[in-house]
Amino acid sequence: MTRQGIRGIRKSIAVLSAAALLASTAACSSPSSNKAEDGPVEIRFSWWGNAGRADLTNKAIAEFEAANPNVKVKPEYGDISGYFDKLATQMAANDAPDVITMGGAYPAEYANRGALLDLSKVEGSLDLSRIDQGARENGQIKGKQYGVSTGANALAIVVNPAVFAAAGVPLPDDSNWSWDDFARIASEITTKSPKGTYGTATVLTHDSLDAFARQRGESLYTQDGQLGLGKQTVQDYFDYSLKLSDSGAAPSASETVEKLNVSTEQTLMGMGKAGMMLTWSNSLTALSKASGADLRLLKLPGEKPTPGIWLQSSQFYTISARSKHTDAAAKLVNFLVNNQAAAKIIQSDRGIPGNTEMRAAIQDLLTPQGKVEAEYIDQIGKMDFAPTYIGPTGSTAVSEITARINTDVLFKRLTPEKAAEQWISESKAAIGK
Repeated sequence: MTRQGIRGIRKSIAVLSAAALLASTAACSSPSSNKAEDGPVEIRFSWWGNAGRADLTNKAIAEFEAANPNVKVKPEYGDISGYFDKLATQMAANDAPDVITMGGAYPAEYANRGALLDLSKVEGSLDLSRIDQGARENGQIKGKQYGVSTGANALAIVVNPAVFAAAGVPLPDDSNWSWDDFARIASEITTKSPKGTYGTATVLTHDSLDAFARQRGESLYTQDGQLGLGKQTVQDYFDYSLKLSDSGAAPSASETVEKLNVSTEQTLMGMGKAGMMLTWSNSLTALSKASGADLRLLKLPGEKPTPGIWLQSSQFYTISARSKHTDAAAKLVNFLVNNQAAAKIIQSDRGIPGNTEMRAAIQDLLTPQGKVEAEYIDQIGKMDFAPTYIGPTGSTAVSEITARINTDVLFKRLTPEKAAEQWISESKAAIGK
């Protein structure tokens, strides 16, 4: 992550704390209601993503407006790099969109601060009964429904077979490969490829730390919101990250920092200059389009004997607790997850739908990449994996801590051992445990 990106997240967290004060003082007077609204209303809908996602979403909005002529939807979108900074500022200024797309630990952060609507208040306009139980529970915080899953997602290794073939390296068997195999294969690809092409596009990410821990019978967080992994696991994670960079399997420290906050098209995988990339499965379509290559998905290394993978909501639709038009906002969310017209437009862009009827509706419409994503999610869904828990308040700061300390390790400002000690200390302070 760039230093500018790190400062942005720090600002986002600080502003989020300020937003908490506004949310708590305004909670009693929040104009939430599930009563139908008679006159025409305008609601704002925010999301992040590239131009392709914007085009799909705007088409779905047009279908919604045609079916609901009294509701006008104003879209607000941009690149993810500044999305949550802007949202934090909007929250603090009491100017949040009505329907807000969130991901990761952000729903818990905002819900715990009273900034999101308890969706039971709009159950007359929002039907979640057709959403898979696991996907539905993914949006619950402390037993209350605050988010609606946009679709299922899972960590994966995206591979570019053309890069493998050009280097003369066979594709790995993902049924039993290890992290040592991943490092060896990535290093071999870099050695046998033109300068600027690497075996793996990324070193590691905050999400992969969770998978790393789960493969060892631990987890990033416990059910009661504490850290669930030990110092040795964190140290091994940073040690492995450094090993990939130093061996040339992954880009150098400076190149890694430059590529941590870029668009899909600017990633090494998107540019066709990486053999592998650890990312989320629903990135396949956008990365394939950017690279022009026939990309594939492989399961994570190290999944035996204990799998570290899990199914996660790609994103969540949430509603601001301060929205003046909660009924209209709920109708929009309901349309996006339960209406076949919307499903056929969005398809797998935000993950594989959690509504089985919507999955069936789009099956024949999916692009080749979309079908690969759906098949991958089906594979993961059949695995026996441990439950995952939404991060506690403060966990968005932990993501920034991981990126910053990993950067310090890559630049050799910290040893993996010292990095692990610092990560444990700072992360505990961030979540107050």
